[in-house]
Amino acid sequence: MKQLTILGSTGSIGKQTLEIVKSHPDQFQVKYLTANQNIQLLAEQATLFNIQGVCVSDRNLHSDLENLLRKRNIEILSGRDGLIELSGRNDIDLLVNSLVGASGMAPTIAAIKAGVDVALSNKESLVMAGDHIVSIMQKTGANLYPIDSEHSAIWQCLRGEIMDQVKKIILTGSGGPFRSRSLDTFSSIKKEDALNHPNWEMGNKITIDSATMMNKGLEVIEAHWLFGMSDDKIEIVIHPQSIIHSMVEFKDGSIKAQLGLPNMKIPIQYAMTYPNHMEGSLPTLDLNTIGTLTFEPPDLEKFRCIQLAFDVLQCGGSAPAVLNVANDEAVFAFLDDQIQFTDIPIIIEMALNTHKNILNPNLDEINEIINWTKKYVREVIKKRDKS
Repeated sequence: MKQLTILGSTGSIGKQTLEIVKSHPDQFQVKYLTANQNIQLLAEQATLFNIQGVCVSDRNLHSDLENLLRKRNIEILSGRDGLIELSGRNDIDLLVNSLVGASGMAPTIAAIKAGVDVALSNKESLVMAGDHIVSIMQKTGANLYPIDSEHSAIWQCLRGEIMDQVKKIILTGSGGPFRSRSLDTFSSIKKEDALNHPNWEMGNKITIDSATMMNKGLEVIEAHWLFGMSDDKIEIVIHPQSIIHSMVEFKDGSIKAQLGLPNMKIPIQYAMTYPNHMEGSLPTLDLNTIGTLTFEPPDLEKFRCIQLAFDVLQCGGSAPAVLNVANDEAVFAFLDDQIQFTDIPIIIEMALNTHKNILNPNLDEINEIINWTKKYVREVIKKRDKS
């Protein structure tokens, strides 16, 4: 039986992971759970799954969580230190990291330092510290299993293949809710519009990333570190039906694709059961019902975040960390009605242009960069709000 830690168990990926565990009680046992603030749901999950330990990131909620679990013999941690300490425990087989944004980097590093395999939904870990994470994995033997549907698809397509024979990887994307919307109307986009994704049910932050298509940009950088592919061997193709989750092209011109319904449980379960494809409870894909699959290039004028990501991948150094954190801050500001949708790429580019790139930053420098970027972007947002 595989022992699990789930970081972010009250979010979309975390809840779906627990649904898979519930469907396969003979395969998985969850030992630890974490949440940011939703302690009511965390307590319910801890009770239902007989958890040994939990952590709430908001330290102010520690005593409230204790009250909710006072009749249970469950270890309770809190705060950032508690999250990192729990993430570094090696009495489990797999850590599922479904945290959102830059906060997921340190827990990923803590787990792989402990030699624990990580099922990774937090693409920001590799965006900000890919070089360090790969280096640590080589030392400890820990593995990263991608949960993103696109990277899971590539991972499956590459199984049994010789990497020297790969010509390129092709990341597909739905195009989000604004694929066919005219650019001259983008300034009137509201939060509710951006949160209305046509195919996927995701958390708010990731849904906005899909609307700006920054998610594709971040996936390009993540793919670089997961599969060792340079930026000129990574292509983005818009595929509105979200049936082909990504493809791999080989030197002889052949292309392998992974298809499936747009449901995150499929890549989550594969990361949890690798190298096996375990029976699931989802309906199967019926291509006769789907009918037509279409493809088109991404519009880089409408979706500037894609080009920003390719640019920072070429720059390397600390630029990807700035891109990632600036995007986090801008997206949260948009969700908080502080800025417009069109401000998001503008603010990210301002941060990148102001930042002095550091080649080969160490982890201390990356943390300093995270703090600098947060401070810079928040000041920019405050000025724009006043104007």
